[in-house]
Amino acid sequence: MKYSKSKTDSTNRRQFIKRSGGIALLIGASGILPQFISCKNPSHVAAQLKKHQITSWIKMSEDGKIVIYNPAAEMGQGSMTSLPAIFAEEMDANWDNVQVEFSPQISNTYGSDGWGSGRKIMLSAGSRVTKGYYSLLRKAGAQARFILMHNAARIWNVPIDGLSTSDGHVLDENSGMKIAYGDLVKDLVVPEEIPDFELHQLKNPKDFKFIGHDLPRTDIPAKTNGSAQFAIDVILPGMLYGVLERGRVHGAKPTLTNSDEIMKLPGILHLVSFDYAIGIIGERIENVLAAKSRLEIEWSDAIASTFNSEEIYDEYKRVADKERDEKVVVEKGNTKKAIRSAARLFSADYKNDYVYHAQMEPLNAVVQIAEDGASATAWVGSQQGFDSKLGIPEVLDMDPEKVHINLQYLGGGFGRRSMTDFVKECTILAKEVPGQPIKLMWTREDDLTYGAFRPMSLQRLQAGIDSNGRITGFSHTVIGDGDNLLASGIRNDHYEIPNQYAALKIIPHGIRLKHWRGVGHGPNKFAIESMIDQIAHSLGKDPIDFRRTLMSESPKALATLNKAAAMSGWNQPNLQGRAKGVAFIERSGTLSTGVCEISLDENTGKIRVHYFWSASDAGVVIQPDNVKAQMEGGIIMGMSSVFKERISIIDGAVQQSNFDDYELLRMADIPERIETAIIKSDGPPQGVGESGTPLVAGAVANAFLALTGKHLRHLPFTPERVLEALNS
Repeated sequence: MKYSKSKTDSTNRRQFIKRSGGIALLIGASGILPQFISCKNPSHVAAQLKKHQITSWIKMSEDGKIVIYNPAAEMGQGSMTSLPAIFAEEMDANWDNVQVEFSPQISNTYGSDGWGSGRKIMLSAGSRVTKGYYSLLRKAGAQARFILMHNAARIWNVPIDGLSTSDGHVLDENSGMKIAYGDLVKDLVVPEEIPDFELHQLKNPKDFKFIGHDLPRTDIPAKTNGSAQFAIDVILPGMLYGVLERGRVHGAKPTLTNSDEIMKLPGILHLVSFDYAIGIIGERIENVLAAKSRLEIEWSDAIASTFNSEEIYDEYKRVADKERDEKVVVEKGNTKKAIRSAARLFSADYKNDYVYHAQMEPLNAVVQIAEDGASATAWVGSQQGFDSKLGIPEVLDMDPEKVHINLQYLGGGFGRRSMTDFVKECTILAKEVPGQPIKLMWTREDDLTYGAFRPMSLQRLQAGIDSNGRITGFSHTVIGDGDNLLASGIRNDHYEIPNQYAALKIIPHGIRLKHWRGVGHGPNKFAIESMIDQIAHSLGKDPIDFRRTLMSESPKALATLNKAAAMSGWNQPNLQGRAKGVAFIERSGTLSTGVCEISLDENTGKIRVHYFWSASDAGVVIQPDNVKAQMEGGIIMGMSSVFKERISIIDGAVQQSNFDDYELLRMADIPERIETAIIKSDGPPQGVGESGTPLVAGAVANAFLALTGKHLRHLPFTPERVLEALNS
């Protein structure tokens, strides 16, 4: 790797020494200007921090230990390993010497521009973490390596161009000299100019030691031995506890009628009114939960009060039948004309019910406001957000720099913990007790009844084919609440269909809604892939062969289809009473094809998935085993939502309250085998975390069609709905 010559400051002007056995290496926010900052002169440090917009990525010590900061949430997706591995790859670090810590939650310095918003954001959602940080961390790692090489060249008085690195050492190829990174820490000099590395100047992928190779997950040991700290584990001296009663009708306003009685209960300190809830602060969690059960509240009406999810589909159908304002998402060619002139027309409605996030760890946070009100600290498991301070500055009318977030491990997120409502609630309670930390706890019942759900919707699809059986027009209209939450996955960019139209018709219901793993991809790809199979089935064509024609201009998508077909033995005869189904999706840049094999108990309506195969092109894969785990976990979660999970609402009230009436997939229902394949690719990394879940519904519905000749068009596929479809 060749570098342009760099100017070097004299050691008497900018020489930095260790403090407490280590120093922090700070890389410019632009990825250009690194600084080694010594803590010996605090005023100098402050001046440097003020002068340069910088972000600290690593700490080093003389014994060679390196702490690399992870800027993303860790909720089981492996970011605590994959992101530091990217940095360590370009730095040529010795992985045995690497430790990983959460970075400070400061967007301007630790955020990525992977959201395309023009500003740096710390948000672990949308499967954008790896693809958003990949180039940034490679460049930062290369700059760290350059600084270490620069110092070795200075010590040895040799040209930097003759040096190389390997496994945490700088080497001089000419003299055979070698020095460990740790031995360079004591007296480091920062070059005045640092290369702003371009992609071609970084390590050749054929030389990768960490990227594309499996590394032990850094978070697993602590999670295995119980030492990992989740937000729910945080206990601080003098900590108080808080709970809220929010009711079951979203948006209803409370009037507490027995406040005097509540305040007389043991350990109760404060009552706090919210627009939608009554908050209680007490000395112990038992105190506040007991008081919560005694609250007498009169609830106002709300927009949601008259809403009935069991009956709304009839209204959705009426809306679908009529011309009305709609938000156009896709408009390619002249779809109406193509459908009018089609040799044959296909039409179907698809439905999906509300789905709850069901994360293992209920929502919780700890917030402590300084006694003088000048600063605040929070301990929280969050997927972060567009505001890296999680809404606390807004609640307190406080400078964001005065708010410190201690990010904890997350016991599940799936999009729910990218909301900051629970953090803001805790902050409002903390205002009542300045100087004391307070932990807000959502019970499972709170989390479920006042959840923020994946929207329900009705989707009307129409497709026209010509005399040769080629799809010439494809129309897709979604009716429901949730605006853009309904839109993801509605595009068909990898199918060669000349005329396409997709639109949303929004009907507000007042129900809290949120991104749920894969967002709209689950319902939308279920509808699209089911329609593709309906056409193929009607034409007597093999579903995979039919898709091969549709994918003629998308070789990468086609490669996943062919791989999944080969893995599943698609062309081999099925066992008696079994059938296979296929589905294709694109999510966050990753292309995936899934195939499942099912059987059916026609007496009970229970579908059994025996095998599930998937093949994906996700670009460069940082940790292959972790990608497979993501796909496998996503498929299991997809099966749970496809067969079990549903929220129903009557007169505005959520009917489910815990896992006894909100069913999840059980161990006995998982496939006998799940196989995943990753197609080798040299493209940039794409998002994987949400790719497995949306594959399931379409593959299962299409296998059911192959097995029975009947269509499943309403998620979830409960036994009752399966029997109804069989008897239709």
